[in-house]
Amino acid sequence: MTRVRVTAPRTVNAGSVTSGNATPNSATPNSAALTGGRSAAAPHEAAEESDAGQLFVRSLIRSQLRLGLVVGLGFLLILLAFPLMLGLVPGLADSTIAGLPFDWVLLGAGIYPVIGLSAWLYVRTAARNEARYRDLAGDK
Repeated sequence: MTRVRVTAPRTVNAGSVTSGNATPNSATPNSAALTGGRSAAAPHEAAEESDAGQLFVRSLIRSQLRLGLVVGLGFLLILLAFPLMLGLVPGLADSTIAGLPFDWVLLGAGIYPVIGLSAWLYVRTAARNEARYRDLAGDK
């Protein structure tokens, strides 16, 4: 087994795979051979180089930004609704649950399900957006 010094990333040129100073006939497996003759980053680069690919990437970025803003603003609205509810409903701030003030219970136990639900919705929708992008861009 010979030692090979890698000085550059592997590239695919007309069916031959080169790896810096390494020879194409070396016995080491390469990612291009494992992925059917193309490098693993080729679909992303091809998708980003064309006009349609740039449109898909901009669309993905816009949809992810929109999602982040909607989830963040929704969370803030729910968070701001708690003190408004305590201030507008008479006697609610003075009530207790199991000896604890209602406002503490509301903020201590009521906010964590809201945080969890917001995070779950964000991750689920972000994954769906990325899956749609991969379908449009032709990635598998």
